[in-house]
Formats: sequence, structure tokens, C-alpha cells
Amino acid sequence: MSNEQYAVVGHPINHSKSPRIHSLFAKQTSEPVEYTAIQAPLDGFADTVRQFFEGGGKGLNVTVPFKEQAWELADQRAARAEKAGAANTLYQNSEGQLVADNTDGQGLVQDLTVNHGIQLKNANILILGAGGAVRGVLGPLLAQQPARLTIANRTVAKAEALATLFADEANVTKLSACGFNEPDQSFDLIINGTSASLQRDLPPINANVIAVDTVVYDMMYSLQTTTFNQWALDSGAVRVFDGLGMLVEQAAESFRVWRGVQPDTAPVIDVLRND
Repeated sequence: MSNEQYAVVGHPINHSKSPRIHSLFAKQTSEPVEYTAIQAPLDGFADTVRQFFEGGGKGLNVTVPFKEQAWELADQRAARAEKAGAANTLYQNSEGQLVADNTDGQGLVQDLTVNHGIQLKNANILILGAGGAVRGVLGPLLAQQPARLTIANRTVAKAEALATLFADEANVTKLSACGFNEPDQSFDLIINGTSASLQRDLPPINANVIAVDTVVYDMMYSLQTTTFNQWALDSGAVRVFDGLGMLVEQAAESFRVWRGVQPDTAPVIDVLRND
């Protein structure tokens, strides 16, 4: 049986770990998957997607800066992609319609709850940022029924807009928005959804949000401790995690959506962590 074609599309793309991750999944599950990376021109995403599927491709992952375009391009959207306003997974249904999904939130929740044993139900959560990364994970986080979820952002209006957008999914959760420097009590879980660590920068938040039992999670990942996680450790946190597990878990969920097979993520995370 010849391999079926999958790929990740972004710009730039040469740093992507997705081909390695999906190759490891394919080997582990004996699925006939060949997975490559495609750098689309900044003004040529739609054409790249069309050519891929017309050429017999089966599924695409989408990374920056094309996630919003992927969402707009789709004929149909999975429920978890609809409100996220972004898609990281594309495929065609049996009628040839382009379907968009978003597995980022599922990846984050899986990494937190299964890989790290963190209890989200009834937790008091602070999430930093109000961009696409945060919007993409709010629905799955709220589905875990935390007691409170506070969105903090430099521009408060953007955080307030997200809180309004997801108010109907909050149910038992008290959902609120504020500026970075406003929270001054500690939280059970703090998630950095900004890209500040990539610039070795920090959101200007108060160290009072950290207690010794606060779990800190940076959605960015690095072979070294991220800037945000180092700040958290210096501020008294004991448990800090980066986003490598989320990266592998969202990939595993895409693989499941496409192939109907659930890969075992633990050995793949281990390989990437110890490269």
C-alpha cells in the first residue's frame, strides 16, 4: 500500500517539528502516512491548499501565519474550530468539501490533565494574552469547568471581547478580563498564551500571582527553560511546564481526526525532549 500524503503549511516552516512528530506516529501505528512541510507564499495560502488537495493530499496542518485564513477558507468547520476563529487541521469530507478543525485546545487540556496530572475542574486559572493562541484554547479549557478563568492582556478591550465571545460556554466558570498588572492574588494555574518568551520578554504581571503550589505553563517550548517559566521559578513556583507536550498532543489529535487511530504520545514527547 502506497503512503498517503499529509503536510504542515506555514511561513516560515523549516523549524517545524510536525514532520518528525507525524513520522514517529506513522511508524508507531503502522499507518501509511507520508508527512512533509510546505512553505506557502504569504499571499498564496489558498492556492497552496487547493493544489495540495487536487494533487491527492489527504490532510494539512496549518501553522502561523495562516490559521485564520484556513478557518475562512473552509466549507465546514468542526464545532471547536468555529468559535476559535482559527484552524490548524484541514481535510476533505466524502463530498469533497474542505473541513477545518482546531486541535490546539484539546492538545493543551490533554497535556495538562493526562501528562502532568493537573486538575482543571474547580481550578482558579489565569491565562495571559488575548490573541489567536488563547482564543483557540478557551473553549476546551472552559469545558473542564474551572471555578474561575481570568483573561489578562495588555489591551484590556481585547481580553473583554474574548470573555464576551465565550460567555455562553462558561457555564459554572466565572469568566473575567483585566490588564496584565491587575491580578494580585495567587492562582492554581497560570498559562502564558503570549509569544513573549520567543523574544525573551515577559508580560508585565505581578509576582503575587505565584504561590508555592501554583502550576505555571508556557505555551511556547524550548530545550532550555523558557523566559516566562524562569521568571515563575524565580518568583517561587515549583511546577513549571512548557508547550512541547501540547505540540505533540495537538498533532496526535489531528492524526486521530485524519486516520481514526490514536497514537501514544508519551514516547514521542520523550524523543523530542531528549534530542
